[in-house]
Amino acid sequence: MVWADFFSNFDSYGQVYKPIGAAICLVVAGVFGYLTFRRTEGKEKPSNQDCRRQVSDDREQTEKTSEDVDSNEPDYDLNNDLESNAPSVEVATSVPLSVNYHFTRQCNYQCGFCFHTAKTSAVLPLAEAKRGLRMLKESGMEKVNFSGGEPFIVQRGDYVGELVIFCKRDLALPSVTIVSNGSLITEKWFQKYGEFLDILAISCDSFHPQVNKEIGRYQGNKNHLQSLQTVRDLCSTYKVAFKINTVVNSCNKDEDMADNIIDLTPCRWKVFQCLLIGGENAGENALRQAETFVVTEAEFQAFLERHSHVTCLVPESNEKMRNSYLILDEYMRFLDCTRGGKDPSKSILDVGVSQALMFSGFDESMFFKRGGKYVWSKADMKLEW
Repeated sequence: MVWADFFSNFDSYGQVYKPIGAAICLVVAGVFGYLTFRRTEGKEKPSNQDCRRQVSDDREQTEKTSEDVDSNEPDYDLNNDLESNAPSVEVATSVPLSVNYHFTRQCNYQCGFCFHTAKTSAVLPLAEAKRGLRMLKESGMEKVNFSGGEPFIVQRGDYVGELVIFCKRDLALPSVTIVSNGSLITEKWFQKYGEFLDILAISCDSFHPQVNKEIGRYQGNKNHLQSLQTVRDLCSTYKVAFKINTVVNSCNKDEDMADNIIDLTPCRWKVFQCLLIGGENAGENALRQAETFVVTEAEFQAFLERHSHVTCLVPESNEKMRNSYLILDEYMRFLDCTRGGKDPSKSILDVGVSQALMFSGFDESMFFKRGGKYVWSKADMKLEW
């Protein structure tokens, strides 16, 4: 009956207790606020920088070729603070005139000195890659070089072929080029994509099959030298400028390649000195250990002197090569090699080209000094097909 009497007279009770309840609430709120103030007093407020910092997962891989690759996937931190990745030297340039896009790290060869190894199996969706390439064109890119890994390993060459068409036809780039080992290229590819390609460079480090095997430039029973000759002939047939890249290393440093190079008549013969890159072909976590392939400056110069009469020779020492290339990785991040490794910027897809360029480590003056700007459009070359 007591509770019945209470509820039957609730309205009259409410007139008395409502003000008391409100007063109690105000007192409790005041005490809680005072205690909170005392507890936080003197503590440093987090900065905007701290509030922004977070870690995001690596981009989803679009192509997986082996289980071993996954264990080596790097963290792809889209929100990493730019200040923590500041370049060591002031080398940013406002115009990415020539860009090397390594859209895949996968390869069917095992070259012991490879400086862009299969640490991930990631490949951007074609639409995203095209979006990034358009951004680069709008920022001043005139030449794009597609590399890897092995570019023709992705979708049997159709992926790079579609990028070639897009860059030449849609973006109207003066120069579209590819660097490949040549082992996976077919005539069918040339028939579909050849007219849109300016230069195709094939890597060849020796004209002795056994030396190529010692280097790791082979796959199974594939004949690398036969592939080289086949691609050279296809380039002539389909009017694509043919180029050869050679890395001077401990296995080929004493070889005389002059007659072979002259017979193949490349428009350029790029000769590199074997280069060590931390985390790629040198160091504890590297997939390659290239120390045994390194040659001295004197050995490199001796190789150049032996071939000095080859008019298409273009030499590049470690000094000229290391920071004079704009390298874009599989996530479209510029790679800064100034510290001896490859420190990635943020992706141009997330922060834009100009901001990412600030962390590329690019030495523009060395780019021009080494002859990075040359006649790179086949329309401007005086070639006999």
